[in-house]
Amino acid sequence: MHAMRTIPELRTARLWLRPWSPADLEPLAAMGSDPRVMEFFPGLLTPEQTLAMVARMSAHLTEHGFGAWAVEVPGVAPFVGFVGLGVPRFEAAFTPCVEVAWRLSAEHWGHGYATEAARAALAFGFDEVGLEEIVAFTVPANQRSRAVMERLGMTRDPREDFEHPSLPVGHPLRRHVLYRLRRAPLAAR
Repeated sequence: MHAMRTIPELRTARLWLRPWSPADLEPLAAMGSDPRVMEFFPGLLTPEQTLAMVARMSAHLTEHGFGAWAVEVPGVAPFVGFVGLGVPRFEAAFTPCVEVAWRLSAEHWGHGYATEAARAALAFGFDEVGLEEIVAFTVPANQRSRAVMERLGMTRDPREDFEHPSLPVGHPLRRHVLYRLRRAPLAAR
């Protein structure tokens, strides 16, 4: 059993990355059932799957001291989605690793929130957790997320693209691109 940790909160110029609250469940469930948000995932989520996902993300935050934070835009929106760091639950050539990931409701796309929040999560991972490298991955067609990865300074080697082992052979979303970001040397920060 791991000791309970204080869940860190991160603040940026516009955003608050915070622990989950019960009020987040309804807007998160709406995101999970939105075909625009879920376009590059295997399917829409039921409210029960959303509840299970929040429970997993909350437990990860408590256990590891990092994870997926609920993202709030103070004074604008109490919940726009989630951003954070996670340990993938599958095996691939690049695991074990820590990934940065995000999912925002469609009405909050296009404001730079994913990039701003992911930048805060990356800084936390490198500076507070002490990670040497953080990865991100998505399907090749997900140009929105790939653009965020590139804005974050992450790079891709096409030779590292992979077949996602959680999806069956032949599934249209099985192929993934992998991006990496190494911790900057102290002198460069």
